[in-house]
Amino acid sequence: MSLIVSNNYELLNWEDRIYKIGADEKYIPKRDENGQIIYNKLTGLPEYETKQTGTRISAKRLNHMDDGIYSAHDYIVELKATIRRMQIQMELDGRVPGNSGTFADTLDGSSNKITLDKALTDIIEAVIAGTTTLKVASVDGFKPFTQVTIFDDVASEDVIISAIGADTITVQALKNAYKKGAKVARSNVAIDTINVEMGVGKWQTFNVELMEVV
Repeated sequence: MSLIVSNNYELLNWEDRIYKIGADEKYIPKRDENGQIIYNKLTGLPEYETKQTGTRISAKRLNHMDDGIYSAHDYIVELKATIRRMQIQMELDGRVPGNSGTFADTLDGSSNKITLDKALTDIIEAVIAGTTTLKVASVDGFKPFTQVTIFDDVASEDVIISAIGADTITVQALKNAYKKGAKVARSNVAIDTINVEMGVGKWQTFNVELMEVV
């Protein structure tokens, strides 16, 4: 949210009305060219001579003040919300070591403090339900006591890795059977930076046709 500060407010510089005081320490009545005291037509009371006329109260001046107060109030509300966000961010920065308080990914491909764990490998031998040791193409990026998703074009499940071997990953007993080529992934997520959204990763099969060249 951006804050908009209005620079259009002008000070009115109000002035007091100051009356002249006579030798008798009383206000001096205004008189016309004939020496007659001038009376206010609304109140019927005498008008008095002034040293300073003062600023008259009018709807225009009061509305000017009203607009200024409203603009200042609106600005303070927005400023308060911005400061609150900053306080929350600073609090998160102090409580989330190594992550600096960032819990969101904009999914637009730009770098941020969150990185997607893209560790992925293939099962090189088909397995049946109940299997705990998976022969895989690579163990790079996988660690014990982390969760992985196993999936092919038929089934999928999440399991915890208990041990890592030279070319094997030991997991909880599988609930499903999986084909050769099934995926073992730390995150079964495909990020679409064009539509800025997160989707499910795909398992695909390919047909290869061999041709003899004479």
